[in-house]
Amino acid sequence: MRFTRALVRPPADTFADGITSSNLGPPDPALARAQHETYCRSLERLGLSLVRLAPDPAFPDSPFVEDTAIVARGDAILARPGAPSRAGEVASVREALGRWFPTIARITAPGTLDGGDVCEAGAHVFIGRSERTNAEGAAQLATWLSAHGLGSTLIDIRDVPALLHLKTGLSWLGGRRLLVSEDLEKHEALAGWNVVRVPAGEAYAANCIRVNDTMLVPEGFPATRELLERLGETVVALDVSEYQKMDGGLSCLSVRW
Repeated sequence: MRFTRALVRPPADTFADGITSSNLGPPDPALARAQHETYCRSLERLGLSLVRLAPDPAFPDSPFVEDTAIVARGDAILARPGAPSRAGEVASVREALGRWFPTIARITAPGTLDGGDVCEAGAHVFIGRSERTNAEGAAQLATWLSAHGLGSTLIDIRDVPALLHLKTGLSWLGGRRLLVSEDLEKHEALAGWNVVRVPAGEAYAANCIRVNDTMLVPEGFPATRELLERLGETVVALDVSEYQKMDGGLSCLSVRW
């Protein structure tokens, strides 16, 4: 699949007030904004036009726009974030996406769904059952995906403390190849896929994104970069240290279509 657009939102000065369990210390909002701008410029260099939302100080976690919507097969569905403090982020995303998707579906109560638990791998989608995405939300998404010709597989990660979201430990590399953290390497749901484990000590790098012909990976994980380059990938490393402090990664920072 080739992307032509992405929705992004830079962090507000309240970014450090967001939800985190990382114990890496508070993020520097100014540095986070600079890193976000570098991320945006990288997407533009790869051919994407950006839909830029304004920072929203009322929602410290709102730069992680991926959790608010899923776009697939030329259509969109609004998520229903599992953290109550993030529920209000969806309205502005709905307004922004409405230009391209005038009739947007949505996950409804009692379902909850974070976009970070949704990993599209070509014609198949892996849906994480996590502390943020419940069974009802996952089922609603699976039904919507099926109506758009996409199969799906549920992966329960609630017993894997290291994974906030499914995509914390799983990324699609194209074709039948997946990049995974050690926690998911032997998961039965991935049987039949070409599973590539990130090198020891670099679990954070399991969250990366393919943008057209390039893999964007977090900076500071040289063994993962070398691994991907050996697999024939064109790799660009981006510094997202301030987002790591807030339990976020590269995929979290945009909704791409």
